[in-house]
Amino acid sequence: MRGGREDSIRLIGLTGEVPTGISRRSVLGIAGALAATMAACSSGTPSARSAAMTRYTYGDHPSQYAELTLPDAVAAAPVVVVVHGGYWGASYGAELGRPLAVDLAANGFAALNVEYRRLGDGGGWPQTGDDVAAAVATLRDRDGVDLRHVVGLGHSAGGQLAGWLAAQGPLTGVVLQAGVLDLVAGSAAGLGGGAVEAFLGGTPEQRPDAYAQASPLARLPLRVPSIAVHGTRDTLVPIDQSRRFVDAARAAGDSSELRTFDGDHFDPITVGTPAWAECLDAVRRLTGR
Repeated sequence: MRGGREDSIRLIGLTGEVPTGISRRSVLGIAGALAATMAACSSGTPSARSAAMTRYTYGDHPSQYAELTLPDAVAAAPVVVVVHGGYWGASYGAELGRPLAVDLAANGFAALNVEYRRLGDGGGWPQTGDDVAAAVATLRDRDGVDLRHVVGLGHSAGGQLAGWLAAQGPLTGVVLQAGVLDLVAGSAAGLGGGAVEAFLGGTPEQRPDAYAQASPLARLPLRVPSIAVHGTRDTLVPIDQSRRFVDAARAAGDSSELRTFDGDHFDPITVGTPAWAECLDAVRRLTGR
């Protein structure tokens, strides 16, 4: 492989500290799902290789890396770009995406779990967006990936990044998991305790260009299909974020769909939940699998 320093890493569990704000139920659900997936891999179903990943860097900052997990016995698999959330803060990291990457690989997808500079760690706008784009650009140097099908999968603030990336052109579709998709409305609602304004460096009145550049809703039409998956009991990112986005995307001529479930903000990133099943089905639909 080419394109940066690389280390082969055996994935044996969640690493790093548990981000503040994630419920004990959610953490246990993520860890339990990872353990179940690892057990399946060790028993030979569907692949031992889906329990391993390759990490490579795409820049000099410690947070500028991505982890590529490939399915076994597939010459070139469709790619899912996993972009974690956490209101762009440094307390949340790529560990949130690793269980999803394992399960995606077990289902025949190449999963690119992206880390990026975050607030308090050199991030903000536009640096954070530039990082995600740079990580995806290095896919052209990777073996085992089918670049005809590259779908973004972004949760919460990662939904903003995945939606923005779709507007940039490298994706063929995007799944938005409880995404922050209307940054102007997010600022007005004080989402994340003012995280939107911290990320963009001010209010919509102070930084109108940043909001116009970064907000997925403002970038419509994306010109690729999108599927938003959002819980009706989400208290951290209101479901109206997805509803407004899907309505506006359709009005702009995009193919866009809203899938709701009876659950909370973390269900879409907890492998084994009905919400995660919806996300996986959405990925299959957008990749034609």
